[in-house]
Amino acid sequence: MNRDKIKSIIESLLFLWGDSVSFKDIKKTLDLEDEVLKEILEEMKREYEEDSRGIRLVETKGSYQLSTKPENYEFIKEFVEEKNKKNISRPSLETLSIIAYKQPVTKIEIEDLRGVNCDSTIKALMDLNLIEISGILDRIGHPKLYKTTDYFLKKFGIKDLSELPNLEEFDQFENIE
Repeated sequence: MNRDKIKSIIESLLFLWGDSVSFKDIKKTLDLEDEVLKEILEEMKREYEEDSRGIRLVETKGSYQLSTKPENYEFIKEFVEEKNKKNISRPSLETLSIIAYKQPVTKIEIEDLRGVNCDSTIKALMDLNLIEISGILDRIGHPKLYKTTDYFLKKFGIKDLSELPNLEEFDQFENIE
């Protein structure tokens, strides 16, 4: 496999996962020698440093993650604030419902249920303080667990999760023709 293909695979893995991925997990997935993988990751870091790129490859404690460039923060902040002023979108409501009923839940579990990538939706829900990270699983990739916040309860006018509608009630409505 050539270096460009390896870089493409690494980029896809990091983009899909969203969170940091350990060197060990990348190595295991690609079955590469340590030195070769280190060289490729360093090349990727240098390539992302170009002014024309909006993301960067960040290394923290032996793990790697794609991140937006700090110099673009003001534009990103303005965009996110403008988007958050609007009502919660249907995809956000779907994601929020999954988290509310299945919490604590990982991003991968949410995406399995929704069938689409949920990175931006989860970020938006966190920015709105409707969900938060409740822990990290001790398995490959160390996925974050998400749960609803106290603000979620206030926003939806319920005192605790037991007041959420029963899922069986929804099934009855779907069967009515």
